[in-house]
Amino acid sequence: MVTKTETGRTGQERPEDPQTWTESMVSDWLRSIGIKETYIKKLHEEEVDGRVLLELSEDFLKKETGMKSGPALLIIKKRDELSKSSQKAQNQQERLEKQTGGKNDHLASGIKTDDSTNEEIKDDSEFVIKTKGDSKLRPFGTKGEDFTYVESNVLEPESGVIDLITPCHEYKSFKIAATLDRQRLQAKFAKELLKFATGCVNMRTNGTIHFGVMDSRGDSGYVHGEIVGIPVRDKDMYCDALDYIERGFDSSQSERIRLCIGALQFIQVVCSNGSQEHYVVEVDIEPSVSKVKNNVFSVCLPNFNEKANKVHLEKKTAYRRVGSKSEPVVDLNEFHQNMPYRDIQREEAETRCNFTTPELCQNLGKKLIMLMTDGKKKMEKDKWYILVTNRFQEKDLQSIDFLLNMNVLCVFDFDEDSNVSGLCHEYNKHHVVNRHFMQNYKISSGMTIKDFESHLHLFDQISWIFCNGRSDYKGNEPPCDEKTWVKTKRTLLKDCVSLICKDVLPKGTFKVIFLLTSSVETPFLNTFYEFITDMKGHEDIICLGESEENFKKWQTYALESCDMDTVNNSSVVGMTISQVNATLQQVQPTTTQASKRLPIHVKGECFLDLREEEVRFSLEILSLNHYEETSGDLIESEKETIEQQFYHGGKVTWMNLWLAEKKVVGEVIHRDAYSEVNSLLNDCLNWSLDRGSISCINIYHHPGSGGSTVARQVLWNNRRALRCAVVKHSYSASVVSEHAVWLREYEEKDPQKCLPVLLLFEDCEQEYLEDVKYELEVAVNTKKIARGTLCFILLSCRRSHHPEKMCKESPHRNVSVTHKLSDAEKDQFSKKRRKLEEQFKPEFILTFVLMCEDFKSHKITEYVKQFVKHLLQGIDHTSVVTKLVQYVALLNTHVQNSFMSLSHCESLLALSIHMDRFRHHSFETALSEQAKLVLIHLRDENTYITSIRIIHPLVAKEILHQLMGDKQQQSDLALDLLNNDVLFEHRFGKDQYIKFLRDLFITRHKIIKGDEFDSFFSPLIDHVREKECPDKAIELLKEAYKRFNEDALFAQHLARLNYKHDRFEDAEKWAETAVAKRPNNSYILDTKGQVYRQWFTAKCKAMEQNEKTPENTVDAVETALKAIECFQACGKAAVADNETMNNAGFFGVVEVGCVLLKLISSLHVFSRPNHHQFMKYLLTDYIPLEIEKPWEHFHCKLKNLQKNMLEALEWVSEDLSYFQTDVNRDEEKTSEKTIKHPIHWLVNKTSVYGQYFIDASLTKNQSQVRLTPLMKRMMIYYKGGGNITTIFSILTNQKHDDRQSVLEHIISFYPSKPMSANMPQKDLVNYIASHFALSCLSTQSSKLAAFQDLQKLSNQLPKEKQKCFPNALFLLVLLFWPEEHDNEKEKERKYEIVLSAVEHLQKYYEKKLKDIPPRKKRIYTHFFLGNGAGFEKIVHKSKVETITKLFSVSERRQKWFSGEVWKMPVIAKLLRRVPGWTEDEKVFLEIPTEKTFQIPALNPSTIPHSNENVTFYLGFTLKGPVALNITQFCTRYKPPVTRIQALVNSRIPLVLCTNNNNVARFLRCRAAGWHACPSFLNNEMSGLCFSTPLRFTPHSSVSQQQAVRGEQWADKGTPSLINGLRDVCSRVGSQRFLLGSR
Repeated sequence: MVTKTETGRTGQERPEDPQTWTESMVSDWLRSIGIKETYIKKLHEEEVDGRVLLELSEDFLKKETGMKSGPALLIIKKRDELSKSSQKAQNQQERLEKQTGGKNDHLASGIKTDDSTNEEIKDDSEFVIKTKGDSKLRPFGTKGEDFTYVESNVLEPESGVIDLITPCHEYKSFKIAATLDRQRLQAKFAKELLKFATGCVNMRTNGTIHFGVMDSRGDSGYVHGEIVGIPVRDKDMYCDALDYIERGFDSSQSERIRLCIGALQFIQVVCSNGSQEHYVVEVDIEPSVSKVKNNVFSVCLPNFNEKANKVHLEKKTAYRRVGSKSEPVVDLNEFHQNMPYRDIQREEAETRCNFTTPELCQNLGKKLIMLMTDGKKKMEKDKWYILVTNRFQEKDLQSIDFLLNMNVLCVFDFDEDSNVSGLCHEYNKHHVVNRHFMQNYKISSGMTIKDFESHLHLFDQISWIFCNGRSDYKGNEPPCDEKTWVKTKRTLLKDCVSLICKDVLPKGTFKVIFLLTSSVETPFLNTFYEFITDMKGHEDIICLGESEENFKKWQTYALESCDMDTVNNSSVVGMTISQVNATLQQVQPTTTQASKRLPIHVKGECFLDLREEEVRFSLEILSLNHYEETSGDLIESEKETIEQQFYHGGKVTWMNLWLAEKKVVGEVIHRDAYSEVNSLLNDCLNWSLDRGSISCINIYHHPGSGGSTVARQVLWNNRRALRCAVVKHSYSASVVSEHAVWLREYEEKDPQKCLPVLLLFEDCEQEYLEDVKYELEVAVNTKKIARGTLCFILLSCRRSHHPEKMCKESPHRNVSVTHKLSDAEKDQFSKKRRKLEEQFKPEFILTFVLMCEDFKSHKITEYVKQFVKHLLQGIDHTSVVTKLVQYVALLNTHVQNSFMSLSHCESLLALSIHMDRFRHHSFETALSEQAKLVLIHLRDENTYITSIRIIHPLVAKEILHQLMGDKQQQSDLALDLLNNDVLFEHRFGKDQYIKFLRDLFITRHKIIKGDEFDSFFSPLIDHVREKECPDKAIELLKEAYKRFNEDALFAQHLARLNYKHDRFEDAEKWAETAVAKRPNNSYILDTKGQVYRQWFTAKCKAMEQNEKTPENTVDAVETALKAIECFQACGKAAVADNETMNNAGFFGVVEVGCVLLKLISSLHVFSRPNHHQFMKYLLTDYIPLEIEKPWEHFHCKLKNLQKNMLEALEWVSEDLSYFQTDVNRDEEKTSEKTIKHPIHWLVNKTSVYGQYFIDASLTKNQSQVRLTPLMKRMMIYYKGGGNITTIFSILTNQKHDDRQSVLEHIISFYPSKPMSANMPQKDLVNYIASHFALSCLSTQSSKLAAFQDLQKLSNQLPKEKQKCFPNALFLLVLLFWPEEHDNEKEKERKYEIVLSAVEHLQKYYEKKLKDIPPRKKRIYTHFFLGNGAGFEKIVHKSKVETITKLFSVSERRQKWFSGEVWKMPVIAKLLRRVPGWTEDEKVFLEIPTEKTFQIPALNPSTIPHSNENVTFYLGFTLKGPVALNITQFCTRYKPPVTRIQALVNSRIPLVLCTNNNNVARFLRCRAAGWHACPSFLNNEMSGLCFSTPLRFTPHSSVSQQQAVRGEQWADKGTPSLINGLRDVCSRVGSQRFLLGSR
């Protein structure tokens, strides 16, 4: 006999039979079910072994050990389950041995413990014995339609007479007879039934005969009482067999016997294959004394005669029950004599049965509470619930408050009318419901679990799954019958349940509640089977039902998977929904539907509708009465745990702050940064017309310094004055913006008058914050909120290793939180520490202790070292718990904000087998004492799912150091973690775990992401290659490459790692592997280029000491050319990619090209005396003999080198002329080498490029006599005049002693008569740009051409603007921007040129920008429009910046950020404001043509929302002109008389308005060709055509239609004005005019 064993915590194997357990084994078992150690020790002292355990009672546990009711009940329940499972195993083994006889050894040898091998055993094997569970008999006298049997289960043995009322039972397999024809079957059936009925009636006992159950003469392979079932073709065939009663009994007895034989019951048998329906046919016999008194019944049994082929009746015989059989009566006379005695016995038995004693009332309320609370005082606030329900009764719908207070994840609803009149309809009145079907729970390829949860809004809103269609749904989802449902939807149900149980919620974090509110059908029952299968147990499944009848059917089905006790113990039957509602509300952690409140603008409060809040799932809204709905009992029981969790290193929660505010616990210390943030917040709230609608405040904090606590304290203490919320940055910026706008305007009457919204962003990317800000700005502009109205304050809290530096850069909006405490803080922390040490042990408040020590490096390091050393004393280095601590420490050390889900931890510790209700206790019990002190439980505030991390990064690092010792290195541990299949394949939380594991190997440190420094590899790889050896780092990455399905990014990192350690052959191989997998990825192509570049550099370095010859440089040149090809491919891929801007390829071409030119020029054949040979070789077809043969494969490529470098330089220049130089934040999309100062780089490389293509002597002797045109061009490049970016950079380059002379020298290389030189477009552009740059330094320079000459020269640019370079179009705008003294005709001509150029500039810009949002690549402003003419009308940006250089960096940033710089008198004097107007939030420049000139605003938020007259400054960019500092007219704008006269002279129809407000009315008249002249005053009119001033009288009767049609209308009170205007119009030939009155 094989005995199963389990391994306990002590390492001892526990046999399956508990009777053989020792005291230690019992203790191990008690730990596995979550019993406290104090009780375990007490029972061990009482010498409780296995035999004593089986005899324990609940009273003994309470009295002898002082145990509480909860654990005592748990021990007894688990003991009973253990005992039954042990007994079943023994019975099954004994049956196995009996049935297989001598084949036991053969069978045993085939049994394996591995599940996978069990599946290999074929079903038709001779020795496969199905599991035969015990089954209950159908209660006597009940209908069979509400009852089912399970195939192969075993009924109680056949029985004889017991007490006359308790039925005796007889089984008939009827297996062969069921297949006979009608006549034979009926004869056989009637014979067995009438024989059994006669025996029961004559003995006056109740009885039931069962057809389809194996009797003692059953077939081999079956056991006695085993349910097999019989196929029933026609039920009437069995019912008609009862007609033999009249033929077999005398007429006087037949009627009586019919009354004793009950109706046939057909009980369905649930078969494993389900191919054909089988039944057990049962007949009850009830011989009540009133029917059979004084009668002995004899019967002629039917028997089919095969020879005669007909039924004949046997001799009349009286039968009686003898034991479990019906046998003939031998002595009929004696039997007759004893019959009166039997009648008396029957009568007494019936009397006893009819007298019912009151049943003992079961405490269902207590049972319900125990099941829902797991034996605790309150239901867990963090527990999730899944409901399975069918049709709710109308009366029950009014009692669902207990459901409303629960965290319901989803509902499986089988009521097709639920959305119209059922539970869904009622529930939706209180909570937001997302209606789904089962097919919605299929994850599409490429979607992660996080994406799926976000897609369905799981954990934010309840998912209501209609499992059998929706009657009100117009789509194709109709309800269906049971059979159709099983065929079409059973698989969907299986997938749906599996996804929830295995991927969404880990075991133990949720309960499934079956609500039996109406009759139970097959689909409903199938749901139970799927849940119990995927949950691997019944412990978290609860059944609630009012009707016993409904429960019976559910119970029968449940018995297929569980034993009777398990089903009954987890079910509460007999309580109405109303009673359940009242009972559970007592133990729920929150009160029923407590209303949250928000502040409003008029200093009052409003209620926050719960449904409205749930719809805004991207925000965690902080209410005025946050947490006030929490039960007092819950607070009292958990307050100490909550406080300890915080000071042990947990993140601050609203509960911490609420408890401190209510003085339930001690106060949470306010750091100095809290006051600083509040001060900035108050500054934001101070009204100013120039204040933006959105303000940003940044908190930068050292990890573990309390930055997030400061941020949450700010929100908590400002929740009465502002509307506050935490942003869940898993949702898109557009969604967050939409929800934030709703929060601002909720229950407010006027969108212009609302409280600002304070939004907290915790540890989110800067790019995400900018995206949200942009979306909010769009929303504010769309709603036309008045200027100066503060709408949103974005409070960003991010970790940084340089918080003080970040603060200095922008002190008006940044606050730093560091480890260093001020004197006031030290005093506060010291007092708090003393209080906490009275309450907790120091090791339980370690994080707070570290804070108190001020994080002084030497002191903290020693403190942590001693703490960890003391902690790890006696730790078992071989245990799996220690391994878990090492894994978590490794992740926490190298991956910021990493953790491991509790489910992963349990999987590693193999706890899932023993999982029970006390899940948390099971995990805690499994941990060592050391692990309990260093591991802290984190809880997701959205999903409530628990994860684990080390209490502090410093502790994690020290644990890793000390646990490693000298024997193990981090690379070994990382490899062990990487190859741990249990963790890697664990389904729940897999996406997050895989992300952390990937980050461990390939995510680099970035300063812009808050790290201390930039790194080339992940911190782990850096540690291994520096502290261990590069070989181990390479092997580690190779293993990671295999583990992550040969991901191209790992191959890319392997290429980097190899070339960093000069292993270029391997680097080349890995780079090619990465490119093969992702051939169009510009960043991977860049890596391949860098491999060859570094290889080329190494080869050049190796040749430094040797003389270079064409022969020994072949290898180096070939490598350089390979690098250039890779960089060119990188550039092409980057240009083709519409979602990124990666210029690394262009930088690479230039850098390698420069080094290659240096190498080539160092050869003797090209050395200084022969430098002309160098240029001749590269620029012509000439090939020197010395290199012809050695370099025969390179000549073509080398002759293209100059062209390739020039194209790359031009590309970089153009890009820098368009955009500001921002940093790439995408980890995986970061080039190998970051150019920190790209403009300086461009200037330097352009100069180097030019130097190589001119005679070296010319760089010193600058005589131009011998220069060819090409050499002149190269000299221009050498001097920095090769492109407009380098030309304009001369203006800001402080290294040039005489910038003016540099520019003059550059101009001197151009033809002295440019008009006749017919220069190429590129040279023409650079020539004009050089003059603009020179004019910014000196307008008196002798080299400066006349402005008009440059305008004429620009005529040589292509007439077709699409053929012009963007730089050329940009210069055209500068050259032809109209000036004040221009007449109207000249202005029109210039504006035509400018408008045409701008149109094509904008097309080039859109092409250049691709699909990247403009806020991510900000346009660069080169010039501003000044108050002068000619060159003086253009002001370079450097001049404006020079004005602000007197201020500190922070003050300068403040002035630019707030717009104060534009108000400075110096700026106002320097720059020229231009008039215009806004229409539909677009800015237009006022020009004297019929066309409109729209000017994009550099900052869209400054555009007035209404149609207004405005003035603004103009900036010039490669996108075209942009509007800056848009200002609405504060006073009337008076256009000069000359301008008005010019308008009249230009024959443009006029709309003359005497009031600015009328201008907006008439702006649309422009569509009819009219021009609006605002603010006409009397003196201006006289300047036009009148000799005496005129008075204006009000008039408002003009209509929009009249204006558009140009009808004549006027005020009758001003005839002289009208006549005067007519006179003017007649003189200029215009017959249309329109006068708007004051």
